[in-house]
Amino acid sequence: MKAGSKVRSAIALGSNMGDSLAIFSSAIAYVVATPGITLEAKSSWYKTKAVGPPQPDYLNGCILLQVEMLPQLLLETLLEIENLLGRVRTERWGPRSLDLDLLLYDDLILDTPTLQIPHPRMRERAFVLVPLFEIAPDWIEPVSGYAIKELVKEVDCSDVRPFMGN
Repeated sequence: MKAGSKVRSAIALGSNMGDSLAIFSSAIAYVVATPGITLEAKSSWYKTKAVGPPQPDYLNGCILLQVEMLPQLLLETLLEIENLLGRVRTERWGPRSLDLDLLLYDDLILDTPTLQIPHPRMRERAFVLVPLFEIAPDWIEPVSGYAIKELVKEVDCSDVRPFMGN
């Protein structure tokens, strides 16, 4: 990435503890207050069944960003925002106040011990693909070579419902 160049990035948001809408609003405010990050688009919010241990339904959505930072720094920024807003990691796929997942970073394919881009499970998760389809249907997921609008057809979307509190 050249200095001063902007890269498009997709982030998934999820929450099933506390006031999820207020948490999302705060998270997006923190994201856009970060130097080098501009909000390009925000999806609607969706109510979805939880994956993992028994827990309340989630609210999920996605945002598109223009970023002027390397992916590792973007990930660190997202983790810092999760912590600022009370995220506590106790059990894998357990309930959480906020989850910010780095899904896509331009057409980069990256596999390190701390970061995988594209997100390794995004292609099988309707709760990610449905909101991402809303704001970036033509974005090509670089591992599969398929656009989001094609990937969303391959998953069961029956548990992803528009949240009427949008």
